[in-house]
Order: sequence, then C-alpha cells, then structure tokens
Amino acid sequence: MVIVQGRATSKPSGGRLLHYRKGRQYDIGGLPINTKLGQPERKVFRVKGGCLKVKQLSNNIANVTDIKTKKTIVAKILTVKENPANRNFVRRNIITKGTIIETDKGKARVTSRPGQEGVINAVLVQ
Repeated sequence: MVIVQGRATSKPSGGRLLHYRKGRQYDIGGLPINTKLGQPERKVFRVKGGCLKVKQLSNNIANVTDIKTKKTIVAKILTVKENPANRNFVRRNIITKGTIIETDKGKARVTSRPGQEGVINAVLVQ
C-alpha cells in the first residue's frame, strides 16, 4: 500500500477536488517503523539524493547517559514501562521517543527516534 503525502481528494465542504497533475514519486511517504523489543535488527533505505536512512526494527540494547556523571554506557533493555505516544505500545513493547524503559542500570527515557535514526539513546530517570 502506498502512502501519498499530497492533497486530499475532497474539499473541506465535501465537494470533489480536481487535481491539476498526477502523483510524483517524491510524493510517496512510508509507513511508520514501530521499533520493538527484541534481537537487534535494522533496515537500510535509500532516500532522495542517494543518501541512506537506517531504521531500527527491533533492539534490546540502548545507549544510556547518566546526567550527573556525564557518562554513557550500553545497557540491556528489560521491558517498556510507559509510552506517552500510545498506551497500547507498552503491552506490545514498542519503543518511540519519550518512552520510559527499564534497563539493567535503572529506568531511562528514550531521547532518540529509533524508527528514523536507527539507534536507541536514553537518559537515566531518577
């Protein structure tokens, strides 16, 4: 299924909107990548300009920063505790930005966007 990031096919009044051109390849969007808790798995996409975008499909480790000591360590993710994006993401163990995760070093808040950046960065929550 193609996600198109263009104008709607109907006007706000409900009338039909006639388009002045067909769709273009650069109008195509993508479905969201919901990063799950599991074995590390990434997918690499080619984007406009020949660049590469790495998307994290699943991961069980995170780069956790302790704000007090200014040290960053690699920690194992045990489970997802809270998710402000969607409360159903908690039971599905989906990690997005702002998620509170339980690690072997303590609770941490995710500061990166793993579905778009390909890495899970977090800061410890006291």
